[in-house]
Amino acid sequence: MRGNLNHQAQAALLFLLGATVLHAVLTDLHLRYVKAGLRPLLLLSGAVLIATAAATVWYAWRRPRHAEGHREPRVSWLLTLPLFALILVAPPALGSYSATHTGTALREPLGFPDLPAEGPLRLGVGEYAARAVYDHGRHLRGRSISVTGFVALDGDGAPYLVRMGLNCCAADAQPVKIALTGEVPPVLRPDTWLELTGAYSPRRTTDPVNDGPVPYFEVTAAEPVPAPADPYDDAWAG
Repeated sequence: MRGNLNHQAQAALLFLLGATVLHAVLTDLHLRYVKAGLRPLLLLSGAVLIATAAATVWYAWRRPRHAEGHREPRVSWLLTLPLFALILVAPPALGSYSATHTGTALREPLGFPDLPAEGPLRLGVGEYAARAVYDHGRHLRGRSISVTGFVALDGDGAPYLVRMGLNCCAADAQPVKIALTGEVPPVLRPDTWLELTGAYSPRRTTDPVNDGPVPYFEVTAAEPVPAPADPYDDAWAG
């Protein structure tokens, strides 16, 4: 009996873990932890865990019954608490505090994809920063541009538009920053998400944390927007 109880407990924990992983993927909760590109692996992992739980139950049912032994310590079920915490208490995405205490992660990309020849451009913060710094705005001049990110203010109150980039997961998230000039809203709250419309600016500054390059963006209009489902950007960060 004790062996069966052990296998039942193992199967329950495996099932809960697999179901939690699938729940995180299907509800986009995983985007608070890892980059979007890992979604297929997480789906596979959740399915494998649930299949393993089913196999464990089948094995426990098929194996010979033994004499009843000691019951499993109930404290072992406390292992399920972190799983429920993952479902019920989603951590907030990294924001302005992390951005102002971490230097820009902008690095020169291997190349620059072609842009539409006409019309306004909708660029990510990292893409705008990379093209402005390393391509010297060659294909940005004279174009209407919109970028979306969250607000961060440095120690002197200078405003930045930021997007955190991921290499793998939130633990290695680093910011890419754009300094703002032009018609910047007079009151800005850190962590507010904004869609900015404006134009390329040739001005440059350096990140006060690591002296990395930070381009300016000439703002002509600003509109608050909800935080996106995926708050991180795994492209153009380096």
